[in-house]
Amino acid sequence: MKYQTGEVGRVVVARFEDGDAIIENIISIAKKESIRAGVFYLIGGMKNAKIVVGPEKDELPPIPVWREMKESHEIVGIGTIFWHEEEPKIHFHGAYGKHDKVRAGCLRDMADTFIVLECIILEIKGIDAVRKLDPASGMVLLNLP
Repeated sequence: MKYQTGEVGRVVVARFEDGDAIIENIISIAKKESIRAGVFYLIGGMKNAKIVVGPEKDELPPIPVWREMKESHEIVGIGTIFWHEEEPKIHFHGAYGKHDKVRAGCLRDMADTFIVLECIILEIKGIDAVRKLDPASGMVLLNLP
């Protein structure tokens, strides 16, 4: 295990409106505000999304199992922001519900806001963590120097 300690910096509160691209907007805020490390929370509505619900088998490199959610869903979850080379890279896990059906998974691809989505970003200061390509998994993972 590796870890670092830091402090909470700025707090960003954002409202995404119907049709706004979720991942792209979080990345845009991180770039514009130069947030190099952070944690964020999402709560609201989502549609036209793709999530990963786990690997096919428990082996490396993992083969992701994708699920599409074209209809609107309620969403709540938590994610992190750390940079990979010259771009912020987010990692978000959430719960997604529609009527009595609930899924949990990693939002990695497209996703649009349905009506409204609230995003709260807490900047983490004093951390020099980044994301780097992990050869064993083939994924861009958190790296603590």
